[in-house]
Amino acid sequence: MRPSATSTRLAQSETSQVREPETVRAWLLGGFWVSVGSQIIERDQWRLRKAAGLVKLLAIAPSHRLHREQVMDLLWPDLGRKAASNNLRRVLYTVRKVLDPAAGSRYLASQDESLVLSPEGQLWVDVEAFEEAGVSARRSRDPAAYRAAIELYAGELLPDDRYVEWAENRREQLRRHYLELLVELTGLYEERGEYRQAAETLQKALSEEPTNEEAHASLMRLYALSERQGEALAQYERLRGILSGRLGTAPGAMTRALRDKIATGSFQPTQHAVPPQEKPWHADKHNLPAPGTSFVGREREMVEVKRMLSMTRLLTVTGTGGCGKTRLALEVARNLVGSYQDGVWLVELAPLSEGALVPQVMAGTLGVQEHPGRPLVESLLDALADKEMLLVLDNCEHLIDAVARLTMVLLDSCPRVRVLATSRERLGVAGELTWLVPSLSAPGAKQSPTVEELEGYESARLFADRASNRHPGFQLTPENALAVAQVCTTLEGIPLAIELAAARIGMLSAGQICGRLGHSLKLLTGGDRTADRRHQTLRAALEWSFELLSEPEHVLFRRLAAFAGGFTLDAAESVGGREDIDEEDILGLLAMLVEKSLVVVEESWERGRATG
Repeated sequence: MRPSATSTRLAQSETSQVREPETVRAWLLGGFWVSVGSQIIERDQWRLRKAAGLVKLLAIAPSHRLHREQVMDLLWPDLGRKAASNNLRRVLYTVRKVLDPAAGSRYLASQDESLVLSPEGQLWVDVEAFEEAGVSARRSRDPAAYRAAIELYAGELLPDDRYVEWAENRREQLRRHYLELLVELTGLYEERGEYRQAAETLQKALSEEPTNEEAHASLMRLYALSERQGEALAQYERLRGILSGRLGTAPGAMTRALRDKIATGSFQPTQHAVPPQEKPWHADKHNLPAPGTSFVGREREMVEVKRMLSMTRLLTVTGTGGCGKTRLALEVARNLVGSYQDGVWLVELAPLSEGALVPQVMAGTLGVQEHPGRPLVESLLDALADKEMLLVLDNCEHLIDAVARLTMVLLDSCPRVRVLATSRERLGVAGELTWLVPSLSAPGAKQSPTVEELEGYESARLFADRASNRHPGFQLTPENALAVAQVCTTLEGIPLAIELAAARIGMLSAGQICGRLGHSLKLLTGGDRTADRRHQTLRAALEWSFELLSEPEHVLFRRLAAFAGGFTLDAAESVGGREDIDEEDILGLLAMLVEKSLVVVEESWERGRATG
């Protein structure tokens, strides 16, 4: 399955500061897509099926290189040499035009009778990212690193080429690697006495290989270890049905004996306390704060951010104030601690007022000493030159130029450092990808959901969770379901706004909160006193963004406030283009407001519409 919204986000993410040549990215797991820089190549652009086939071949080939003779044998095995050579010439012309209409062979070169994909530029292939993550996981023996690797397996290799011979062995090899990682992760969980997590992981393996009797028996044992005898016996019956229906066989003697022991209550595993776990190798290699509250929802977003981070060395998570950029980035970082040999480090930039302080804060975070008479940045580069680490740069927007300069130098000089940044606008560094944090799922304006339906929305679950923290007796009920739904809808699923509204439970009912939301932002106050000032009120979050605007952007943003619910570009030009702003400048200023997450663009086939 294609990663959700990846093509749209990639199309908006690459910096205008283009390095030649641009990065080529190829997705082969779960489907086939290619991008060159910011440009996604759609399926119909290839024109010739063999043109796409050539790119697939080179993407999975060792060093992304194949001799011309090999290519002809693989793509046209039944043709004579002359006909295959003519076909290859046509395909090469097509591929080069698709990848780079202007420069021709820049992304597909001929070298010593071999064809090479992206010989001069950066090439990212999801297959390699998955395999490299698996190596890191096995090195660390950390469950989080295993989960990160497993999530990169988006599906089988080239599912649309299921009967192409040259892909069969590689497809099976990758599938076996995926299953091995699942089984190894199951073992790690079992060693730690985490039987429920072990069982859930093994279920994923069985969904890929349902006739694996050994895995079924292991799952039965895990159920029994966690005192879920009924589920263990049901698993045996599932195994029996699968083997009978698919293979015409029955479970073996050892599996039957295990089933009998569980059924008669004679399954008695050795009872002992789970031994204390050794300190993980990375325990001292991060400075991420412990979460003060539970992380609600965002399961799909977590996977997508981790996948995008695997394909770039700089991913900037963007979005409006209060949308949850920092919390999402921190959760992703916690999940990836075991994947980086030298750790994951949070550099908090919100307290800073001057860009010149950014290197000092980073150096202090990483324990890099300043040397008299030598620029601190040079000391940083020396210290990180051979480090494999993830830097989380949080709240970059007010120091965007300084952060961008330092990040660019770091990425140029430290090849194994990755950066995950949070900002209300992108950094504008070459090779950067951006990911826009969506609002939490919320009911539609006209919906009257039941409690069960309401619990399916992330915003409602967040409201209920935070409300119960403030007022332990609170829960979603048929009586308050409509009011909670209206609160979440009115606040458009913005996490900070929902948390601030939920903080009023106990003093106000959900219905009273809903009734007061339309009058003023004053209700949305009372955040955690220890939180940053910007997160204590919704007004403060908006003011923080507003203060970062230039004067023309201030003026236009105030004028756009006349619209309720959204506006078209024509309407924005009509309202904004007067007095001190020329109408022809509106598009550029509006683009800057979009960049800074104060205006959201909604596209349709008929017309563009924006909301502020």
